[in-house]
Amino acid sequence: MSAALRFALQALFWGGWAGAYFALPEYLPLLAQIAIIALFVLSLDLLVGYAGFVTLGHAAFFGLGAYAAGILAQQGWGEPISGLLFGAAVAALVGLLTAPLVLRGGDLTGLMVTLGIAMMLFEAANRMAWLTGGADGLQGVEMWEIFGVWRFDLFGRTAFVYSLTVLFLLYLLARLIVSSPFGLALRGIKGNRRRMEALGTPVRARLVAVYTLSAAYAGIAGALLAQTTQFVSLDVLDFHRSADALLMLVLGGMGSLYGAMLGAIVFMVAHHALSELTPQFWQFWIGIALIALAIAGRGGMLGLAGRLLARWGGR
Repeated sequence: MSAALRFALQALFWGGWAGAYFALPEYLPLLAQIAIIALFVLSLDLLVGYAGFVTLGHAAFFGLGAYAAGILAQQGWGEPISGLLFGAAVAALVGLLTAPLVLRGGDLTGLMVTLGIAMMLFEAANRMAWLTGGADGLQGVEMWEIFGVWRFDLFGRTAFVYSLTVLFLLYLLARLIVSSPFGLALRGIKGNRRRMEALGTPVRARLVAVYTLSAAYAGIAGALLAQTTQFVSLDVLDFHRSADALLMLVLGGMGSLYGAMLGAIVFMVAHHALSELTPQFWQFWIGIALIALAIAGRGGMLGLAGRLLARWGGR
């Protein structure tokens, strides 16, 4: 794929978001949630797509960020940017503390540990109703204006622009990270961990770093959800959120930041549309799409699109 074509596709991707603001004003709350979920899946891609570490408990960090930012605002500090940083810090700290435990065993052991951590946090949030609201959810979250200027409105305009801006900035940061020597080391670890160890790469330290970074990204996504909806429920820590994020990543294409975001967009839009058409069978159609992509080849939708463009360019 030529550089000009790649630039044009990237401009089309981000320009589509900007066009949706004007073309779909009634769907801005939904579009804001799609941008937030896209950031969450992007955080998972850093861990799974680039480092090759599969997790089923990534919602733990999403929920930690959501509750951290929500409780901070509920207690009287509703400044959005510091709330995002606080959510990222809490999630990153828990990620840093649990990383040695998660990385101690093999892949299957790590998978079970991440799932166990998420389940423990879910039950803790449910039991600590005095702090989290329990099953009733965290209420009374009141956000201040962004930079003292932009107030969160009922139509979702500010929430959409705010969420999309954070997504874009963190995408740029992630792009720099995966293109750096650190990112190249992660790809090497995913390809052949023993060979990277033989070359002298501190594999464990690299995995702890990317696990913590991925947790911070997920925490920011959760904080965004809490701030834009001004409500936090136990759903942010539920297992299905981790499973859905992994499904979106596979759908869009692992190891590609655009694939992660594309998978989130397609899944969320399909979920919304199919839930209205066939509320009880929408997962059936998503399953068909996954089977079709698996038959078409590896790489998800982005990989399939790349092969089609390469074939078209060859002709």
